[in-house]
Amino acid sequence: MKQRSYMIVGFFLSLLLSFLPLASNLLIPDTAVASVAGLSLNQGVQKTVLDNGLTVLTKEIHTAPVVSVQVWYKVGSRNEGKGESGISHQLEHLMFKGTTDRPVQFGRLFSALGSQFNAFTSYDETAYFGTVQRDKLQALLTLEADRMKNSLIGPDQLKSEKRVVISELQGYENSPSYRLDRAVMRAAFPNRAYGLSVGGTKADVEKFTVEQVRNYYQTYYSPDNATLVITGDFETKPVLKAVQETFGKLTKRQNAIVEHQKTTTSQNPQPPTANSQLPTPIVLKEPGSASLLQAVYPLPDINHPDVPAIDVMDAILTGGRSSRLYQALVESGLASSVSGAAAELIEPGWYEIDATAAPGQKLEKIAQVMQTSLSQLQQKTVSQEELNRAKTLLQASFVLNNQDITSQASQLGYNQTVAGDYRYIERYLSAIAKVTPQEVQRVAKTYLVPAKQTIGYFEPTQPDGKPGTSNAGTGRTAENFSPGQPVDPAELAKYLPPANSATQPNQQPLPQQFSLANGLRVLLLPDSSLPTINISGHIDAGSEFDSNQKAGLASLTAENLMNGTKAKNALALAKTLEDRGASLDFNASREGVSINAEGLSANLSTLVQTLADVLQNSNFPPDQLELSRQRALTGLQLQLDDPNSLARRVFQQAIYPANHPFYSFPTVESLKNISREDVLGYYREHYRPDTTTLALVGDFDSNKVKELLNQSFAKWQAQGKAPAVNLPQVALPETSTRLNKVIPGKAEAVTYIGYNGISRKDPRYYAALVLNQILGGDTLASRLGTEVRDRLGLTYGIYSGFAAGINPGPFLIEMQTAPTDAQKAIVSTLALLKQLREQGITPAELNTAKRSITNGYPVDLANPSDVASIIVNNSVLGLSPTEIREFPRRIQAVTMTQIQQVIKDLIQPEKVVIVTAGPGDTASSTN
Repeated sequence: MKQRSYMIVGFFLSLLLSFLPLASNLLIPDTAVASVAGLSLNQGVQKTVLDNGLTVLTKEIHTAPVVSVQVWYKVGSRNEGKGESGISHQLEHLMFKGTTDRPVQFGRLFSALGSQFNAFTSYDETAYFGTVQRDKLQALLTLEADRMKNSLIGPDQLKSEKRVVISELQGYENSPSYRLDRAVMRAAFPNRAYGLSVGGTKADVEKFTVEQVRNYYQTYYSPDNATLVITGDFETKPVLKAVQETFGKLTKRQNAIVEHQKTTTSQNPQPPTANSQLPTPIVLKEPGSASLLQAVYPLPDINHPDVPAIDVMDAILTGGRSSRLYQALVESGLASSVSGAAAELIEPGWYEIDATAAPGQKLEKIAQVMQTSLSQLQQKTVSQEELNRAKTLLQASFVLNNQDITSQASQLGYNQTVAGDYRYIERYLSAIAKVTPQEVQRVAKTYLVPAKQTIGYFEPTQPDGKPGTSNAGTGRTAENFSPGQPVDPAELAKYLPPANSATQPNQQPLPQQFSLANGLRVLLLPDSSLPTINISGHIDAGSEFDSNQKAGLASLTAENLMNGTKAKNALALAKTLEDRGASLDFNASREGVSINAEGLSANLSTLVQTLADVLQNSNFPPDQLELSRQRALTGLQLQLDDPNSLARRVFQQAIYPANHPFYSFPTVESLKNISREDVLGYYREHYRPDTTTLALVGDFDSNKVKELLNQSFAKWQAQGKAPAVNLPQVALPETSTRLNKVIPGKAEAVTYIGYNGISRKDPRYYAALVLNQILGGDTLASRLGTEVRDRLGLTYGIYSGFAAGINPGPFLIEMQTAPTDAQKAIVSTLALLKQLREQGITPAELNTAKRSITNGYPVDLANPSDVASIIVNNSVLGLSPTEIREFPRRIQAVTMTQIQQVIKDLIQPEKVVIVTAGPGDTASSTN
């Protein structure tokens, strides 16, 4: 089981915001929760169809003062004809370029409203969504209705956005898994649109004409081909009146949707029938790092009665650590990872299995073992225990993936657009509960037929995973580029729809805080709106304690926590959680180990007791430690082959001295140097109750939770004084430094620009955050985005940020460009920094940035999982317990004088470190 992000292409607009628009896109759903807790995604949903054919779905959710507005168009890559590959995605980009009434970048309008917004294109649909404070609902409706009818699609817009789209597509080319998927899908569906990547081909994108894209828009962006979804804190009757006043006045297009779809469908025959012989693997031998396998089997469409049983089958095969393929491939040491997904779409889809080989393992062997597991599923019915576990995983994920209103809106939009009925999920979940062992066996026999399989291997030509040579140099980059003037927010304001009369925001409740007798800090925030539990935690056991000789020790220790305790082995631990649809994960970062756990509220005691057992009694079995080391080595190979992660590594090591913890990164040698004794020693020294903080948010009784925590953690005691690390002071470089790292076989370059910055407790932090919002906090609304992306078309995405933690982290700017555009983008960026340094910002920019941050903050607090993380982070950073409530006020209090001081202190364009990783032809390009 996995979410397949490669099938969704679109904007990703912020370093801090990563929204997956389809939490259950391919319907990785759930039922026990819906039935056990008496929940229904459809409860309270009202469907209205306007006279112009627009379907409107509304659902009141009064748990937070926010609303989500989404428009789903029933058009995607499935609808594209010959020579049109990628046109749906190209149009999605152009929908942000403005309208005849509002000829401005819509991202700037959304940002000014404080909206968390995005868009994506998939096989069957294109969707646009924004989540805002409730008083901005009318404004979002106005903007979405405007661009449904009046989007600007002209030569200038298409020319600049074509470059951006091509940059995006070339970025995908950096990924071996993307290239393998493209080859496999083309072979599996040679005559169907599903066989092509959603983003299209560079060759087709380059040839798009204004008339071609405009006709596509006129054909498909019509009210009768769209679904408007509104969820959140509103009253239905006045909202429907507002919808009628905005969308109701739009007329149907005089188009040929039905005729075009019939033509497209006629070119898309059913999946090929079985051949008499096993298929020959497609083999790609190209530059890369790890060996990859992908297998694809044809499936029916989403409304076929076999779909529920197919998804249960997938959960049995790839759902969690206890699944069959994980046990057969990963636990055996053959693979570093394995995942599966069933793509059930408007037309017949496919089932896919992906695996990454462990170091030294052959793909042929992985394919053989995989086939044996599939054959066993076909030959013998699954046990009731296995069946129940698979159903529970599906059922629990439905509620856990829909805890926030944005995800609930997306689920409704997907069901209505792709399945044809927003109520589809209820039928689906009911059918999941009825799936029998015999049905699982039948669908395995029907669809997992070897002769119908299309299988591909990616065999890297750099088996050692080492990057190419590095060209290093120091000195200044010539600043011969003059940026345009910053966009005037006052000019922008005239295009911004008015918000409703401001409503008093809900007073954010503060968590209860206490410490156990052993020093463990606890924060509790009861929330009975959903039957879920979200646990977020932090342990002072991050990689800041690693030495260069044994870099990776903190991560390897955290990775092995779930591999066994004194009472339970790894499989028993996995089953304890997966039998209940719960999860518990540990991840080591620079400044600590994060704990993330979630489940249904009925399983709170299981989650807490498992967490307590792991933190106190992990025993690090040697065989599991070796397997995790091999996975870490594979991960290292992938990182060194990825321009983004390699550039960040080189960038960080250029900023910090070798004796600084932030300099340390794992290497092959350091990972191999780590012994089991090292891991045990690290665990005993750094995993302590007095350096651990836990936050629980969800449906629970605080008194009972306190009792449970005291019982579970009573025996956990700290010995001696907690370890500490003293970080050396880091000065800015005297001059600019330029480093270029070459990775063979890549299509796009990634560049980092910056230097050491500030900590979260620095008094300048709030002013720095506001300044960054103006500079590069939002790719579509910032100065960097407006100039380097929108005006020049040099990058798919450019962002800036202050990585401010417990200790000062880097200020950085990150961008993806074509190799030949890297130098120009760098020069443009430095010119913008110099302009900022010399001219400052305007009062209008300051006020707009502050409103954008504060208006968006309630959306952050609308997801209980995010609230748990915010609470823990604030506590670990040593901030006031009221910070979660006071944050907007502190942003609003930022003055122009403070901004000017931050610019003086923190914007130093003559002292930046510049690192570019990618193809080897970036350094010398100047045009």
